[in-house]
Amino acid sequence: METFDKTKYARIHSIESFGTVDGPGIRFVIFMQGCMLKCKYCHNRDTWNLNAGNLISIDDLLDKIERYKAYILPSGGGVTVTGGEPLLQVKFLINLFKELKNRNIPTAIDTSGMFDITDDIKELLSYTDLVLLDIKHINDEKCKDLVGFSNKKELAFARYLSDNKIPVWIRQVIIHGFTDDEDDIIELKKVISTLKKKKKVELMPYHELGKYKWENLGFNYELEGVPAATSEDIGRAKKILGLK
Repeated sequence: METFDKTKYARIHSIESFGTVDGPGIRFVIFMQGCMLKCKYCHNRDTWNLNAGNLISIDDLLDKIERYKAYILPSGGGVTVTGGEPLLQVKFLINLFKELKNRNIPTAIDTSGMFDITDDIKELLSYTDLVLLDIKHINDEKCKDLVGFSNKKELAFARYLSDNKIPVWIRQVIIHGFTDDEDDIIELKKVISTLKKKKKVELMPYHELGKYKWENLGFNYELEGVPAATSEDIGRAKKILGLK
């Protein structure tokens, strides 16, 4: 088994140097390798394997980020780590975010939040300017069916962010027959209404753009036949949530 210093190196799937959808402004987006969830709608199925990806050091990443700082900072952007699930490599992220804060580069994490609030998680969040929290499903049983895990930890994660006044964007994918039930959306609205430092609620339409990745890896696509969410579907959910 390959061993490496997990405080200095991480398994990374890919990098996007000019991201515009994973936080405010222009973002340098790092797609971390590895995920423990089994989301039926995942469009990054190739990020699940914990032992795949490229082994990259903090210094290498910082060198790359510095090349784009002149574009990132004036736009109000920064660095976003996503995945996969970035918090699986929390010790690496602590040191990366420390360095980014020393360079006055804003930081964001896109996560499911399905983790215990450990000392490592607390330390990382102390260096985090924004959390993009993906609420997989507000109904616990439906969440288990959709992603393979209970939602209890992610809701506790949301409460921790709120209690500690850490800015958050709440995200949910709208999937016909899975996350678009009116009662569930009303319950989601109740939870969101209790959160402090809530900067944005973002509803993302389900699509099949990642289907080919499942097929290329030899897996059956879990949501075969489920239609893509329309602008009307998103508009209906926004109306229930009281969003513009």
